[in-house]
Amino acid sequence: MSLPSSPSLPSGPSPLLSFAEVVVALRAAGCVFAEDEARILLSTARDAAELAAFVERRTAGLPLEHVVGWAEFCELRIVVDDGVFVPRRRTEFLARRAAALTPPDAVVVDLCCGTGAVAAVLADRRPAALHAADLDPAAVRCARRNVEQRGGRVHEGDLYDPLPAELRGRVDILIANGPYVPTDDVPLLPPEARDHERRMALDGGADGLDVLRRVAAGAPDWLAPGGHLFVETSERQAADAEAAVRAAGLAARVIEDDDLYATVVIGTRTHR
Repeated sequence: MSLPSSPSLPSGPSPLLSFAEVVVALRAAGCVFAEDEARILLSTARDAAELAAFVERRTAGLPLEHVVGWAEFCELRIVVDDGVFVPRRRTEFLARRAAALTPPDAVVVDLCCGTGAVAAVLADRRPAALHAADLDPAAVRCARRNVEQRGGRVHEGDLYDPLPAELRGRVDILIANGPYVPTDDVPLLPPEARDHERRMALDGGADGLDVLRRVAAGAPDWLAPGGHLFVETSERQAADAEAAVRAAGLAARVIEDDDLYATVVIGTRTHR
């Protein structure tokens, strides 16, 4: 659906747009949470020209996080570059549950890390080793800004391929928030995701579980005894996702958060 055209915005060396003016422009462009977004734009813009540019980009349909260059995630400000997958609010459920099971001095790996938002949250647990990886070079560049300042390392490559070999069999917490949208559903996504995030971060194959199955299949070789795998999925995919984790030889259970509309499968390596 195309966005309605926004009211004309002041050009040139105009004074700072008021809160009300920004709200009107955002509402006209179809932004549902116009007041909240206006506050973010006004608090982030350094001057009148930047605010006008922010409003212009947002009313043109760019995701708010790409416009301002950051997203709030578990009370952290996460850097988000243009084109990189924006961390979703629902994923805070995965991050918090993983953090709750992260022991002191754990070895933590975040696959399909995107911005590295989840890894950044787990860095607060002060793990002995924190690694993140993604196939998308733009995501890796972004993740390095979020993760390496917190003591972690970010690798570029496909799933387990770029990880240091010495991590094999030693990972206590393994997270993989990979793409899980079925291919035929990608065109049905909101334009902000469909048009401004890379397809590789969205498309999970015919049933949405291609990447999850690959992660699950490799997990027993990388997890330490008692280590946990966390994967995000959807409610309708939960049973098949849980079955894929069990098929890999892990104990599995599904947890949900109705408020965030979040579904996570936890797999545990129970054998030594």
